[in-house]
Amino acid sequence: MATTSSTLADRGQRLGLRLISKAGGLPVMADPKVRGRVERILSRSAHSGFKAQVAVGRAFKQAKGAGSAARPAAAPRRGVFDLTPTEDQQMLQQAARELADEVIRPAGSRGDADRAVPDDVREAMQEMGLGLLGVPEELGGIAEERSAVAGVLVLEQLARGDMGIAVSQMGTAAVATALALYGDADQQATYLPHFTGDEPVAAAALALQEPQPLFDPFALTTTAVAQGDSLVLNGTKAIVANAATAELLVVSAMLEGEARLVVVEAATEGVTVEDDPAMGVRAAHTGRVVLTDVTVPRANLLGSADDHRDAVRRGRLAWAAAAVGTGQAVLDQVIGYAKGRKAFGEPIGQRQAVAFMIADIAIELDGLRLAVLRAAARLDADKDAGQVVAEVRAITATYAAQIGSHAVQLLGGHGFVKDFDNERWYRDLRGAGVLEGTLLV
Repeated sequence: MATTSSTLADRGQRLGLRLISKAGGLPVMADPKVRGRVERILSRSAHSGFKAQVAVGRAFKQAKGAGSAARPAAAPRRGVFDLTPTEDQQMLQQAARELADEVIRPAGSRGDADRAVPDDVREAMQEMGLGLLGVPEELGGIAEERSAVAGVLVLEQLARGDMGIAVSQMGTAAVATALALYGDADQQATYLPHFTGDEPVAAAALALQEPQPLFDPFALTTTAVAQGDSLVLNGTKAIVANAATAELLVVSAMLEGEARLVVVEAATEGVTVEDDPAMGVRAAHTGRVVLTDVTVPRANLLGSADDHRDAVRRGRLAWAAAAVGTGQAVLDQVIGYAKGRKAFGEPIGQRQAVAFMIADIAIELDGLRLAVLRAAARLDADKDAGQVVAEVRAITATYAAQIGSHAVQLLGGHGFVKDFDNERWYRDLRGAGVLEGTLLV
């Protein structure tokens, strides 16, 4: 029997209340400030609720910000190298874990087949409020501090449910995070209320990828030419999550020899969308965004060239975190399968070839997880994370697909058919090490 939207909406609220109940015994919850934040995160629907999506073409009325731009505060220094999540981060991780188990995972195959996130799942995810993880409280979000660690922990859990659904929903969150990290006061006042208000945008997209071999996010074919107080953009962005429904885009373009980020409203003349089905993350309904003489105010430049570089790094880290989550789903399934599947009178997990292959998956997965947390910790400490993010990217590109391939091999015929999730997970993992943009932590 199909699950109704109201049922999943209620489930989202119950998840939040149950998590608050579990959290009540933790020492950190004695702090009213922390408790209030956790309650806002986990039961956001109590005061905002889910509103019907509006059609692409929303009018973004220009607004003036008061003073300087608001930024999430820097995370406090612990004084020692410690990758243990704080109690606050554990609350977020637990919220995402239960959402993945009870809402996202059961809808994974349906989202993949339909190339869409089911409405009931989208509703339940919005009610949990995790999409505002990168937006400061003073701007209507739930972030008290800038925390890439919290971002990767949440993304890992959501992708453990299904990477395609996670990419679709957190792709919209990436634009809100970009505005919080790089936007000026006017940009934040103009656009962020459309993410934090009672009628959130249907979708938004961070579009960096282009349809060219050996794509380099710092050598773009999309251009932005200054003409007085305006910029004229031309180019094509590929594999853009939620392209058909996105109301707001943040695109990358070359401006005066440097790669920059530009805010583009989807209703702007010259913006067209073409379908661009991908091998994986199909629930995100990827498309191409074609920019033909698209004219936007020069004030729509988002941040600096250094901010573009930072966005590329944070996006690559986010994709690696998603790969960790999907890889964990793979590992959990093959362990259970190897214990239960018998051949020649014994579980196949007792065969060395099978046991060693599962051990390889576990080793590669733990290595990637530790590399992701290390890179996120460096970002939170305002240290140069260029090298460690590059290492994370290389590990993801090499081993994420290998984890998926091993799982398909271990399941034999079951790994090749849609009755099992592994063929979808393998396709998703293939993209995690090559795609750019879309996500941000």
